[in-house]
Amino acid sequence: MDFHYALVDDLLTKEEFERRIEEKIQGCGDLIDEPTAALLVVTEIGRQHVKISGLSAGSSLFSFFGKVIEKSEPREFDRKDGEKGLVAYLLIGDDTGEIRVVLWEEKALALQEIECGDVLEIIGRRSGKNARDITALALRKATCDIRCRSSPSSLASSTPERKDLEVRVLAIGEVRTFSRRDGTPGQMVEVTVGGAEGTGRLVCWAPEIVEGLTAGACVRFSDVLMKEVSPRREYSIDEKSSVTEIEDDITVPLSGIGAITDSGTFSVCGTIGRVSSLRTFITRDGKPSQVKDFIIADRGGEIRGVLWGEKALEALFPGEVLTVYNATAQPGKQGGMELSVGRGSALVVKLPPEQAVTFEGMVIADQGCSFIDNGKERYFLTTGLPFGREIRIRGMATGMRLVPSEWEAVGLDPGIVRGEIERFISEMQT
Repeated sequence: MDFHYALVDDLLTKEEFERRIEEKIQGCGDLIDEPTAALLVVTEIGRQHVKISGLSAGSSLFSFFGKVIEKSEPREFDRKDGEKGLVAYLLIGDDTGEIRVVLWEEKALALQEIECGDVLEIIGRRSGKNARDITALALRKATCDIRCRSSPSSLASSTPERKDLEVRVLAIGEVRTFSRRDGTPGQMVEVTVGGAEGTGRLVCWAPEIVEGLTAGACVRFSDVLMKEVSPRREYSIDEKSSVTEIEDDITVPLSGIGAITDSGTFSVCGTIGRVSSLRTFITRDGKPSQVKDFIIADRGGEIRGVLWGEKALEALFPGEVLTVYNATAQPGKQGGMELSVGRGSALVVKLPPEQAVTFEGMVIADQGCSFIDNGKERYFLTTGLPFGREIRIRGMATGMRLVPSEWEAVGLDPGIVRGEIERFISEMQT
């Protein structure tokens, strides 16, 4: 029902659409099912399936059937606002012609479920950038068969080559859910991997395959679909694939910051010099996202890095040693190069063993973080505590990070407070 409602959501509310479907079912003596009733309601309103040759006239919203002639692989790109996007294409045909259908974000992920030769029912709008393209709003596999001028491309329908891949696991993302072509939910997870040839992004369409793997493990992925998506390497695994841990110690090569150019991908290690505050923005498709930038330096120089989306939520603190894997580079707005760290990238902070501490000091806010300072030492706090308070914290420290387990306020000495404020102002001015 949601599929057919997409055809008329600019004309009816969801409640009105459901009411008309119920009336249609009752009027037919309960002899038709809900999808059939929904299609009848859509037809009565004036929205009907059209042939591909009729997609260039009339309404900007269309519903049509077509056979998949060719399909592209999902491609990652950088939006103007810096956020990462995902796009894929289908060449669809019937007995009247062919049209290119554009799939964005989650729908591009669902392309894994579509094969050349499938017949699809598609709801879409003309693309704003190219009037000859149709942007898919919804699509699903159809049970009917249609004639098509062209046969599915032998190149597009051929089975991609599968190989084994020995790599080090650098990071494993969260499991993401998408809608398959039949409307049922599917799952995928992204894994950042690296080896002697560099780093890459591995898309796993069966998350149970990588369940239990941890960052740092050296593994052999069997039956991997390999592809080159400029500028990044990309791999894909599915139910036919498997993973085995191996004893080899696989090293991932790193680039010096001074050697970074605007071509290819880079992995660098350096010391964090500054971290900005988290900023939120709305992407072009209307979804909220986040961005945060930082400075990282090694012996050869420093570079500005920009964290996008989920990567911007990761905790980073000045003075820590950070390794950034599989990042792209581009000219910065203020000159020089900058690293773009988003989908497919990985961040690894070098941390010493954890130890229990009791620490007393004042909580102070800084750009992108807060810390507790006693005038001689400081810890960066991983959780928010009231600023300007003199407190005693008990918790676990890892390097410069402190995870409080409990805290309490302590008496304030006006002289100490005044001295702390003067020292902080002096630091900010230098």
